[in-house]
Amino acid sequence: MRAYLYLVLVAAAVTYVTTPLIRRIARRIGAITPVRDRDVHAVPIPRMGGAAMFLGFAVAILTASRMSFLSGKFEGGQPWGVLIGAFTVCLLGIADDVWQLDAVTKLAGQAIAAGLMAWKGVQLVSVPVLGVTIFSTGVLVLLTVVIVLVTINAVNFVDGLDGLAAGVVGIAATAFFVYSYLLTTQTDAQDYSSVASMVTASLVGCCLGFLPHNFNPARIFMGDTGSMLIGLLMASATIEITGQVDPGVSTAQIAPAFFPLVLPLAVLALPFVDLALAVVRRTRQGKMFWQPDKMHLHHRMLQLGHSHASAVLILYVWTATFAFGVALMAFVPLSYGLLAGTLAVAVAAALTFGPLRRPRSSSRHAQ
Repeated sequence: MRAYLYLVLVAAAVTYVTTPLIRRIARRIGAITPVRDRDVHAVPIPRMGGAAMFLGFAVAILTASRMSFLSGKFEGGQPWGVLIGAFTVCLLGIADDVWQLDAVTKLAGQAIAAGLMAWKGVQLVSVPVLGVTIFSTGVLVLLTVVIVLVTINAVNFVDGLDGLAAGVVGIAATAFFVYSYLLTTQTDAQDYSSVASMVTASLVGCCLGFLPHNFNPARIFMGDTGSMLIGLLMASATIEITGQVDPGVSTAQIAPAFFPLVLPLAVLALPFVDLALAVVRRTRQGKMFWQPDKMHLHHRMLQLGHSHASAVLILYVWTATFAFGVALMAFVPLSYGLLAGTLAVAVAAALTFGPLRRPRSSSRHAQ
C-alpha cells in the first residue's frame, strides 16, 4: 500500500508544480478557451492543463519501474503500453486545444492510441460472462479499442464545469484502486502488485494535483488534452483488471473477479449516463452526437438553482455513491451493501433536489 501511496504523492506533486508552467505555455501558443454566450467564465481561460497531468502520470510510472514491489509488472510491457497510449492522446489533445480538430480526426487518433496499447499487451484477454469467455484475438482487440473510445468520450462529455471531470475521475479512480487492491490481495497474498492498481493510483495523484488549479474559479482548464488522457487511463485500468480473472477459478471461489463487467459502469456512471443521454437527445433532434448543447447533467444542476461549486460537489457525491457502492459490494455481504447504497442514494437525492433554489441559466461550456 505504501508504494501506491507514494505514486499518488509523486503524480500529485509533479502535476501541481508543472501546471503553472503549462498555463503560461498555453497562453503563449494560443490554447485559450474564449468567452462564449454559453459559458460562465468572464475572461479567456488557458486550457491544455492535461499536459501537466500527463507529466505527473509519466513521472509516477517511471518511478514505479524503479520500485522493487512493482518493477516485475514492467516485464510484460503493459505499463509502457499505457504510457505510450497516454502520450499519444496527450499529443492529440494538445493539437486539438490549439487548432480545434474535427471529431473524425480525434476519433481516429484515439483509436490509434488504443491500438498502440493493445500492441504492447494492454488488451482484453477474456470476458468474464457465463464463466470466462475466450474470444479470438481480433475480437478482443476490437473490444479493447471500443472500450477505450467510449470511456474517453464519456469523460470528455462530462468535462463541463470547473473541477468536474478531474474530481469525478479522481473519485472513480480511487474506488477502482480500492477494488483492484482488494482483489489482488485475495487472489495472491504473496504478490499483490498489479498494473491496474499502479495506473489508478497514479491517476488519482494527477487529479489531486490538478484540482487546486482547476476548481471554481478555474485558472486553467484540462482541455481535451486532459479529458482524453484521464479517460484513456481509466479504460486501461478496466482492461488490465480483466487480466486478473483466472479461467480455472469459479465464480463461487472468487466472485469479485467477475465485477469488471459492472464496476467500470459504476465508477464512471455519471459520464456514461451523460454520454448516453446526449447521443439519444441529439439523434432525436437530427444532430450528430458530438454537436454541443446545453442539456448535460451539469447544466441541469445549474438549472435547478445550484451554484457552480455546489453543483460540482453534488455530482461528486453521486459519483462516490455509485463507484464505492459497487466496488465494496464485491467484498461485503450483499445486504450490507444494499443498505449502505440506499442510504447514500437518499443523501445524494436530498442534496440534489431539496431545497430547490432559484434557477440559473448559465454554464461554463457545452461539450
